[in-house]
Amino acid sequence: MGSAGLYKLSKRPGRTLGIDQFEVPHEMGSSHGLTRIIRLAYHEHPSYVPLLRRAYTLWHELEEETREQLLFETGSVDAGPPGSGTFEGSLKSCKLHNLPHEVFDSVELHRRFPGYQLPRATMAVWQPQGGYLRPEACIRAYLRAAMAHGAEVHTSERVLAWKPERGGVRVVTSNAEYTADRLVCSAGPWMSKLVSRLVDIAVPERQVVAWFRPHRPEYFTPGNFPVFNVAVSEGAYYGFPVTDVPGFKVGRYHHRHEVVDPDTMDRECREEDEFLLRDFVQRYFPDAGGPILRIQCCVFTNTPDEHFLLDIHPDYPQVVIASPCSGHGFKFASVIGEILNDLAERGETAHDISMHRIKRFSEGKASVTPSRTNSIL
Repeated sequence: MGSAGLYKLSKRPGRTLGIDQFEVPHEMGSSHGLTRIIRLAYHEHPSYVPLLRRAYTLWHELEEETREQLLFETGSVDAGPPGSGTFEGSLKSCKLHNLPHEVFDSVELHRRFPGYQLPRATMAVWQPQGGYLRPEACIRAYLRAAMAHGAEVHTSERVLAWKPERGGVRVVTSNAEYTADRLVCSAGPWMSKLVSRLVDIAVPERQVVAWFRPHRPEYFTPGNFPVFNVAVSEGAYYGFPVTDVPGFKVGRYHHRHEVVDPDTMDRECREEDEFLLRDFVQRYFPDAGGPILRIQCCVFTNTPDEHFLLDIHPDYPQVVIASPCSGHGFKFASVIGEILNDLAERGETAHDISMHRIKRFSEGKASVTPSRTNSIL
C-alpha cells in the first residue's frame, strides 16, 4: 500500500517522501512470498468488485509504464460445500456484477483441472480472470516509477514517532526528523504502534505458507491450475500453481490463530506448521504432496470484521490511515494507492470506501481540510 500510495502521490505537485524501516522489498510483513492472488469473484463481499475492476486497470497501467508483466491470469476457483460463504459469496458477486463464470461440482472440477480432488459435496465457482500478482516485483515497479516522478525513498530507517504540528505533522525516525503537510500511515503489522487508536482494531497474526514439490507437475502449471480459495472441514485454504519456485504454494487462512508482536514474533517455521499444510495437500491435492521446497512466515493484520481500514485519522485530518487488510489486501494495492492519494489531496475519494471507514469501530468522525504540498508515507 505504501509503494502504491507513494507512486500516486509522486505524480502530484509538491515533494513526497517514503520511509521504510527495512530494505524494500522485504520479508518482514505482508507483501512477500513471490505470488499474491488477484480475483474478481469476491466471496468476502460483492462491494469489493468495483474496486477490483479499477485495480486491474491500474495494474495494467503500471505494467505499461514499467514494461514488466506483473499480473498473470490463470482463472480462479472459489470452492466449498453448498451454503458455505466461499462458494455462495463468490457466486453472488459473479451474478450481481455480471462476471463471466462457471459452476462445477467436485467431479467436473477434477475433470477440468485434475490437480483438484475436493470432497464430493464441494461446489466451485470458476472465474477466468483470476490469477496472481508478483508482489516483490510490484513493489519494485512502484518504487522505480515513484522515484522517476521525483519521490524520495528512505529505507532501513524506522519511524519512531509522529505528532501533529500546525496543521501538518512532524515525523521522528531513527535517522532524522521531517515535517510535512500530510502523513500516510501504511505500516501493515506495525499500524497499531504508530496509530494508538488501532491497538484493538489492527491485530497482527502469524501466517505460514509452503511450497510442495508435485508428483505430477503437469497438473499444477499456470495453464492447468487456477488459483484457489477452498473451504473444507479443516478450515479455509488458498493456493497457487507452480511459478517462480518449482512448487505448489499453499496456505491456511489464520494458520494457527497466533496473535503476535511483529517485532518479536517467531519467524521460524516448525514441524507443526508443515504438518497443518501437508495434511491439507495430501487430502485434497495428493498429486502435489511431495517434499517441501520452501516454507515461510508472513503476517496478517486483521480487523474485527476482516474488512479494510481506509480513512482519515478521526482526530488529525492531516493523517491518512492505510489499510491493514486482514490477509486479502495485496490485490487492491493499485486502487488503494489511488484512494490514499485522494484522501491526502482532497480528504475524500470517488471510490466507495464506506465499509472501510474507522468510524464503524468507534464514534469518532473524520474531518476534512484542503490539500497542501508535501507528503510522507
